Amino acid sequence: MSDFFSVNNLYVNYGEAEALHGISLASDRGKITTIIGANGAGKTTLVNTISGILKPKSGTITLNGTDISRVPAHQVCDYGVAIVPEGRRLFSKLTVLDNLKMGAYPPHARDKERATLAFVQELFPRLAERRSQMAGTLSGGEQQMLALGRALMAQPSLLLLDEPSLGLAPIIVTNIFNVIQTINAETNLTILLVEQNANLALQIADYAYVIADGHIVNQGEPSVLSADDSIKKAYLGLEH
Repeated sequence: MSDFFSVNNLYVNYGEAEALHGISLASDRGKITTIIGANGAGKTTLVNTISGILKPKSGTITLNGTDISRVPAHQVCDYGVAIVPEGRRLFSKLTVLDNLKMGAYPPHARDKERATLAFVQELFPRLAERRSQMAGTLSGGEQQMLALGRALMAQPSLLLLDEPSLGLAPIIVTNIFNVIQTINAETNLTILLVEQNANLALQIADYAYVIADGHIVNQGEPSVLSADDSIKKAYLGLEH
């Protein structure tokens, strides 16, 4: 694995309580890397630290050679990180089109706004059809498409997806994961997928990490992890 994106010996506290205990992981450029784990494992803390909401007690987060671990949250996107947050966090009283244009706020994305918008609308024809509709009136699946499209408008080099399957019907989840693969294949975008649905995450990822109690407890090729009896029992709903 290269060090295009890496988290190195990361410790994060909530007050006096330590939530992440020396987390290290890496992703090669253009790959899909997934982090799977149960509720309370530390996934949200890791996402919030990468996005600048939380500051690490120690350790580094490096993207394309630059340490971004202490960049303010409102500037993280300027370094090439785009996040599709858990719960989507759309501007519900703005139109679909306005939400997408908000994604092109970073200076490096503004010059490419028209071309990126065309790509996003080709990827999600439903968003083109509903471009004048208020985002808050979309279905859950459409809102997830919009959140993903908005992130792509920022022209990121790293796309961070936080629980994209949450609250969606199975057929919609399958569609979203298919689109994630398409984005990766067509743009060579590096994707970090944080997901509780281990079955789907392991199907599309190039490499996987398992997090539990604030520690990385396993890692490897998805096919290897999928065949591991302990992973089957704990995360895939299968008895060995």
